[in-house]
Amino acid sequence: MGAMRSAGAAAAHAAADVELARLAHALAHPARVRIVRLLARRGACVCGQIVLDLPLAQATVSQHLKVLKEAGIIRGQVDGPRVCYCLDAKRLKRVKELMGGL
Repeated sequence: MGAMRSAGAAAAHAAADVELARLAHALAHPARVRIVRLLARRGACVCGQIVLDLPLAQATVSQHLKVLKEAGIIRGQVDGPRVCYCLDAKRLKRVKELMGGL
């Protein structure tokens, strides 16, 4: 029975490690960290507003937003021709939990 628990715990740790690596990769660029900080301050922003705050081309900002969105760190809501981005509070909490477990 103990070996089964150990195997289950090892599998859970392995899954958490994969999840943490995926989230850490999404945050592994200074521009993406800056976007997260910006959204934390503002609550929500359209891409054009984010572009104005970063010294990057619009296409580059869009690519960074895509990486953050695919990782679930941010969400995007279509508002006519624009997309309004905000943080996913549950996902950020999960990042903190996973980092705290190191």
